[in-house]
Amino acid sequence: MYIISLKYIIMNKATRKTVIAGNWKMNKTPDEAVALIEAIKAEIAGKDTSGCDIIAGVPFVDLAVVAKAIEGSPIKLAAQNVHWAASGAFTGEISADMLKAVGAEYVIIGHSERRQYFGETDETVNKRTAAALAAGLKVILCVGELKEERLSGITEEIVAMQVKLDLAGVSKEDMANVIIAYEPVWAIGTGLTATAEQAEEVCAAIRGVIAKLYDETVAEATTIQYGGSMNAGNAAELLSMKNVDGGLIGGASLKAPDFAVIIGAAQ
Repeated sequence: MYIISLKYIIMNKATRKTVIAGNWKMNKTPDEAVALIEAIKAEIAGKDTSGCDIIAGVPFVDLAVVAKAIEGSPIKLAAQNVHWAASGAFTGEISADMLKAVGAEYVIIGHSERRQYFGETDETVNKRTAAALAAGLKVILCVGELKEERLSGITEEIVAMQVKLDLAGVSKEDMANVIIAYEPVWAIGTGLTATAEQAEEVCAAIRGVIAKLYDETVAEATTIQYGGSMNAGNAAELLSMKNVDGGLIGGASLKAPDFAVIIGAAQ
């Protein structure tokens, strides 16, 4: 029987990249986006940000202007979705090559709002992930349970299923370009937040699933974020957990001072 050495995995947190990513959702016109980027740059100016990667996940219409605004700064650019096809009759969609052409380095895939409102399934999330990786984009892959699933005590089973289905066909080598974001759906935009212990428990379980799918080396190297209402007030406690390697930040990423506090907590 294959046994996961969880102690071995979590003792090497320092070897994993901490990533603080803002998900701006459907907010900010291009002019407003540039103003927010400039405010974030001002907040982190002169501070040591080498301890984490900083990402702005912006709407499609903001990608080009934000790509220019972040030049020379430590901020990296993410899109919020991608289609699995390279081109074709997919009105309203956007391809991985299009995203790369305007400067995106990362893409958020499988966010709970995409699953809830726009019919995303683990099958389509998997197809989008494969297309993004094939095009050379880095993926922030979102997984998480509903409130009813947590209350039923099946959080780990649900999240494990999502990880397995969403990563189907993803190679060990491609995992170097995958970040997992655990976002309990019941804690997104509700003001509720998983306790640090709850976040740690599920992030550790996700790492265990990755170890089974690949091996301990891949599991140890994979960045796993927490994405359920992390903010300036709770970031330090959440990020102190052994298996929480960063955050996918919603509302707080739209406030430059708050986002800077979270970045500071990740150092």
